Amino acid sequence: MTELTGTATAATLRELHWLMDMVHSLDAGLVILDRDQRVHLWNRFMENHSGIPAERILGRSLRTFFPDDPPPAWLDHKMRTVLDMNLPSFTIWRQRPYLFRFPPPRPFSSRAEHMYQNVTMLPLRSADTAVRHVGIILYDVTESALARHQLEEMNQALEKLSRTDRLTGLYNRGFWEECLEAEFRRFRRTRQPATLVLFDIDHFKQINDTWGHQAGDAVLRRLAQTTRESIRTTDIAGRYGGEEFAILLVDTEETRAVHLAERLRQAVERLEVPVEDGCIRFTISLGISQVREQVASPQEWIRCADLALYQAKHEGRNRYVVRPCTDCG
Repeated sequence: MTELTGTATAATLRELHWLMDMVHSLDAGLVILDRDQRVHLWNRFMENHSGIPAERILGRSLRTFFPDDPPPAWLDHKMRTVLDMNLPSFTIWRQRPYLFRFPPPRPFSSRAEHMYQNVTMLPLRSADTAVRHVGIILYDVTESALARHQLEEMNQALEKLSRTDRLTGLYNRGFWEECLEAEFRRFRRTRQPATLVLFDIDHFKQINDTWGHQAGDAVLRRLAQTTRESIRTTDIAGRYGGEEFAILLVDTEETRAVHLAERLRQAVERLEVPVEDGCIRFTISLGISQVREQVASPQEWIRCADLALYQAKHEGRNRYVVRPCTDCG
């Protein structure tokens, strides 16, 4: 009987040794905390990435080594949920980037500032079936997180390209018209004022014929830059086509739109665009129209502003004209 007991004990010790060897060989962090957040297990993954050996931290409070990360209130709440409800808890890196702020796995080649982690917390039963400890499994998902960030950045860049005019950097006509339609619907709901400004470069064909199309492109880019510098962050500017531009002024009446139009006109009049053989100076003409209840569609609103622009051209250029949407017949 004694020999059998000794054999069983030896087998149990071997199994325990194998189990602990597996625990320390796993490519994941394993931590066991009691209700007071004293550490009862700290595997080799945790040693390697924290720089804290197990013999230093075992039996001591986690807060001695990590006073702020993870945040005390957050961890207290998570542990109470696991212990009192006897249910596991899961946290992914998109909810909280990390539980313990560890350096990235490859600090010299990684773009990450820290290791991204997914975390599982499990209730652990003691021999008497009571739940007094929480097991924490920490997975390094840095590469997946970086790939997701890169994909999102690429999608954002593609989205920006899809709505941006490549020459001027302003919104392209398609996206700008979507903004106009949205603002028109908002006006129908709220009756908040909005004003449209259309403008183009006077004698632009002559600029191209005299200086060449590359010089013409330089003029368009400079006008777009000046436009961006002249409008508010809430205003929506786009290249409507060729040398024609449009600005949608949200929550703005015609009287205020006139001030912007005149400021932009004067700024353009002072511009000098250097080219290979000299310097180009140019002017713009502008048409202004505030949306009214009688306007049936965004297209009719554009037509009113376009008629005002045509009138500015007819009256001598380098000027603005205001045309109410009630006078577009």
